Amino acid sequence: MSGHSKWASIKHKKGALDAKRGKIFSRIIKELTVAARGGGGDPDMNPRLRSVIADAKAQNMPAENIKRAIRRGTGEEPGVSYEEAQYEAYGPGGAAVIIDVLTDNKNRTVGELRHLLEKGGGNLATANAVAWMFHKKGYIVVEKSKADEEKLMGAVLEAGADDLRDDGDNWEVLSAPDDFPAVREAVKQLGIEPASAEVSMIPQNYVKLEGKSAQQMVRLMEALDDHDDVQHVWSNFDIEEKEIEASLA
Repeated sequence: MSGHSKWASIKHKKGALDAKRGKIFSRIIKELTVAARGGGGDPDMNPRLRSVIADAKAQNMPAENIKRAIRRGTGEEPGVSYEEAQYEAYGPGGAAVIIDVLTDNKNRTVGELRHLLEKGGGNLATANAVAWMFHKKGYIVVEKSKADEEKLMGAVLEAGADDLRDDGDNWEVLSAPDDFPAVREAVKQLGIEPASAEVSMIPQNYVKLEGKSAQQMVRLMEALDDHDDVQHVWSNFDIEEKEIEASLA
């Protein structure tokens, strides 16, 4: 039991994703720009860009916004230049945290992240202090109430998924990053809207958190996720669903 699918689906149920649509669009626009800058503006020749465009469409981003972000990346339109960075940290109870950012000012961003972590009972760690605990995987969360296990398993395995895990109220679908777009499409072809779908850092082991440490961890994850420069934040916590819900209430 990872706790991650509970975290993803509870936030989804509470409408947190809709409330943060502005944040979601901002995150995707940055990713489109950086992907186009790194690999060109043709999605057929740029797998990373192709994947981000699929994310943008899944969030109902207007086509013109997508095109404009790509043009900024290729230099056809003026725009801010973003740098990618990944920071490692420890959260409450010793949970490992990985934070991916896109920023126009690394010094400002790292200072703000350090402040959020210290305020939330954590601290920044040195490079490779926790990254070795994670594997990069395609990660899709499907609520059990929306899916027939056999149909879902058949569809995702045929599309290239590595595993279908039981996490209480949810199914977790894992795949190699390159297979993720096809697996996500297979889920959608079943008429299922995933609670979460992204290329994610999946922990090899989990840290069980309860009580004050669990509540602090959930609040820290929320604070990091809300930061404008943070694209993704991952952790190896395992927290009971009722504790996550209580902390987000």
